[in-house]
Amino acid sequence: MGELWQQIIRRVDDYEIKKKLRILYVYCVLIPLILTDSVILYIVVQTEHKSMQSGMENIASAVHYNLAYDIESAANATKKIYMNKYVNQFMDKEYKSELDYYLSYQTFMKDSLFESSIGITDSMITMYADNATIVNGGEFSRLETVKEQKWYQYLQMANQDMALFIYYDNSKSPAVDAKRKISFIRKLNFYKRDSCEKIVKLDMDYSSMVRSFVKMNYDAPVFVCFDNQIILSNTGHTNVGSDFDTFMLKKKVGFTKSITLYGMDLDIYVLKPKAQIVTQIRSNMPIIFLLILINAILPWIFMMIINRSFTTRLQELSKVFMHMDEEKLAEIKNVRGKDEIGSVMRNYNRMVRTINELIQTVYIDRLREQEMDIERQKAQLLALHSQINPHFLFNALESIRMHSILKQEFETAHMVEQLALMERQNFDWRTDYISVAEEIKFVKAYLELQKYRFGEKLSYELDIEEDCQQFKIPKLTIVTFVENACVHGMESKATPGWIFIRIYKKEGYFYIEVEDTGAGIDTMLLQELKDKMKYANIEQLKNKKGVGMLNACLRLKMATKNKVSFEVESEVGVFTLITIKIPTFCILE
Repeated sequence: MGELWQQIIRRVDDYEIKKKLRILYVYCVLIPLILTDSVILYIVVQTEHKSMQSGMENIASAVHYNLAYDIESAANATKKIYMNKYVNQFMDKEYKSELDYYLSYQTFMKDSLFESSIGITDSMITMYADNATIVNGGEFSRLETVKEQKWYQYLQMANQDMALFIYYDNSKSPAVDAKRKISFIRKLNFYKRDSCEKIVKLDMDYSSMVRSFVKMNYDAPVFVCFDNQIILSNTGHTNVGSDFDTFMLKKKVGFTKSITLYGMDLDIYVLKPKAQIVTQIRSNMPIIFLLILINAILPWIFMMIINRSFTTRLQELSKVFMHMDEEKLAEIKNVRGKDEIGSVMRNYNRMVRTINELIQTVYIDRLREQEMDIERQKAQLLALHSQINPHFLFNALESIRMHSILKQEFETAHMVEQLALMERQNFDWRTDYISVAEEIKFVKAYLELQKYRFGEKLSYELDIEEDCQQFKIPKLTIVTFVENACVHGMESKATPGWIFIRIYKKEGYFYIEVEDTGAGIDTMLLQELKDKMKYANIEQLKNKKGVGMLNACLRLKMATKNKVSFEVESEVGVFTLITIKIPTFCILE
């Protein structure tokens, strides 16, 4: 977690101040504002939705209550007839003639106070009896006239004493009568001893029910449906002369309540009302835009002002750091502001004035001193060059001379050719660096000369990696270490010996190994040699002893800025191994 935090900090440090301020605005102003407003809007919408849902449930409950009340009133009215013995007696009586029936009807209506006892005046009540002496008309009729109608068949199929039936009556009733019927039907079988079948049918006033339904002023469209037919609605569909309309708005239904009233299954559909939140948002758009201006745009304007205050002055400060005028630092001309940046600009100008004064007394003197130091190093390098040439030449010529004296052979012509090759390189000091491939040519030439001198006593082997051929090293570096192996390793050993030269790369380092199977070095001299190679300097070369190898060590240290390391391993009478280790980034290609 800590590492991740540090990576974030480093990444942010690389951003421009302008970008940092924009990030600050987005993450600290804009995103919190959007999230907060979204949460508030979500809460308002959910509250509106719950309120709307509760309202629809209340509407459905109110419709259920009112409808149940009307149906129950009709049921109570038929119950009074059901229990009225005078009605039963009137319908059971056998009448001698139509006049007898008429006179009995007048007496019944007068004595029984029928209409006032029922208590319902808006509904149409008809009583049917299986009595052939009853004359059809008014409140009474013979049962045989309605046995083919839907409501009678429904009552018989329901196999119950009373039922609610809703239907469209397309019989030959008068055209002015309502054809949409909501009827409560009850069998008049309270007095079981009666042999005559009697039924009362109460047709509720459909138009009155529709008007009452509309007057309730529900806040949403409401539909009461039976078998997907619209029975009641506050949005029209109330033409009493036409058949019931089919309900086609189920996708817009927000709440449904199913009820059963006296065997009749009804569905109450409440459509979703128009969301008030959208209307409120539209009506308050000026205030919303004002809040957006205050909460989003004004912070953006202030951020841009602050950004300009920061970046403009920091850019001026950055420019003066990048420009020099005649070896002098330039001052900031227009210093403004009393904040930290203004303070930095003023302190910078004071620093510039002080530094410009010191440049004249320190910088120029330091430059002269560095120039003198460079000249001194050049002189030391030339001194090294002058030491190498005669020293190396002496050893080579001495080898040829001794061999010629002992054997008196003309084969020396070949050796002289090899010597000429080497000496041309020795005296050519236009550059101090050559490739490994060119250096190996000199090594081979030198070993040929030494093999000419030692004969079968000397053997050698070169193992050079192909990738190392083009590396640049100081001239005569490897030759010098090979020469040391021949002179100090092989000359003092009577038995044959080998010299191995290995050059390779490994794990980011460039290695040069020179190994001989000569006389070896005892422990005291070995430690002294290690110290000389490690701390090689110009002063050590003044004693004229061990000049060649120390010279090579010193030039390698100078070429690699002291990054080279030397390792020497040896065992008396067995071997000596010198390893040169240089980081590959110090090697020229």
